[in-house]
Amino acid sequence: MVGVRSYLIRVMLSAATVLALLAMCIDSRSVSATAGVLFLVGFLLDGQRIHGYARGLLGIALVVTAGLVVQGRMSAGLLEKGLADAGFYSAFLASLGMMQCLVRRFEVLRRIHDVLLGGHHVWLYPKYAVVSGAVASVLSFGMMSLLCGSLSDTLKERGITGASRLRWVRSVLISALRGFALVPLVAPTSVAVAILTRELPQLSWSMLVPYGVAAALVLIGVGWALEQRRFRAVSSERVALRQWPKGSLSLVGLVLVVFAVMCVLVVLTGFKVSAAAMLAVPGITLLYMLWQERSLSAVVNEAADQVAGMTNEMSIFAASALLGVSLSSVIPDTALTGLAGSAAGTWLIAAAGLLIMPLLSAIGIIPITVLSIQAGMLPPLVAEGVDPLPVAVALVTGFSLAMMLSPFGPSVMLLSRFGQVSRWVVAFRWNGVFVVIVVPLLLLLLFLEALVLPASG
Repeated sequence: MVGVRSYLIRVMLSAATVLALLAMCIDSRSVSATAGVLFLVGFLLDGQRIHGYARGLLGIALVVTAGLVVQGRMSAGLLEKGLADAGFYSAFLASLGMMQCLVRRFEVLRRIHDVLLGGHHVWLYPKYAVVSGAVASVLSFGMMSLLCGSLSDTLKERGITGASRLRWVRSVLISALRGFALVPLVAPTSVAVAILTRELPQLSWSMLVPYGVAAALVLIGVGWALEQRRFRAVSSERVALRQWPKGSLSLVGLVLVVFAVMCVLVVLTGFKVSAAAMLAVPGITLLYMLWQERSLSAVVNEAADQVAGMTNEMSIFAASALLGVSLSSVIPDTALTGLAGSAAGTWLIAAAGLLIMPLLSAIGIIPITVLSIQAGMLPPLVAEGVDPLPVAVALVTGFSLAMMLSPFGPSVMLLSRFGQVSRWVVAFRWNGVFVVIVVPLLLLLLFLEALVLPASG
């Protein structure tokens, strides 16, 4: 019976992913909603393997949505939108997560810390942050699994323990976490960008990225200043590589092909960059796997296992999307319209959006849930005259900060598990001072973007 249920879950989640991608291609909300239902049923069937937090969030989302529907406070159209969003964001994570199938096929990914620790110690922090962000833009949460797991194995192999081990974990993995947090600011494959551009079609990644890059430079600069001393100590214990690991050029070429296909899809079809990534990443990955394995059944089984293995993260994404639509449906459209129409009002809305997300994440509400609710409130504000660009920039910046401060977020929990350090230590002791320093700088940057730049234009 267990084997039958496991097989059914794998088939259901894989079918839901394909259906959601098809819905995106034909622009059908009803098909996407059907995919959302399949995902939710699959998550419920797989409830025993889902972590407690994800299971609780899924239960709350279903109860709240059902309650609103029964009370007549949520229309059939909004329910369909909630289910469609649940299908889309689950498929977003599942499709990008397919890139993890390549990890075991490339030695350079297994020895990534030896690669990144090469060169002068003064460049180690920015190197880790930038490379982690670049890898995470393709691997998503797989990047944290890759860097955390490979570092844990490296430390065991070299017998690094005690204070030295803690220094490695804090320096290397906190840099990786902060690099991962750059993804919403600069990467077209970010779920934050996907959510905002889905709610506000007039926005695009190309409009957001210049401001995101500016915020990313602030984050990298502050982290660089704080982590130099510890990286100097870590660099004395590294192992120098005599040459690049086997397969390095192939991996770079494969990633470039993925981005080239994304560009072609955007140009020829008009898809958003995030939607193009959802098609290009699994497509190129599956073709490469088929070329390597020469067995369609083996590739299909591995792909299905990969999707099923992400049930915990996908259920969080689906529940957050459904809960976001449900809660935003009971918030009056006029709640913030008094601030619309002025630059100062726009900045206040943007600043509040930036601050609320890390604050709520710090008390256990994961960033994607908060962003889903906030994004649902944007269309009425934009209709009243609020400039969507500064607000969207503020939300992706707040999302970035929240990823570092959320003790229940997937990235912090992964670092905590592999590093054998309390997630409260990771979120608050290791990242607290960093966030306290960068928040005023980011608010100043937001002020310049929301007030000075529009005025000068």
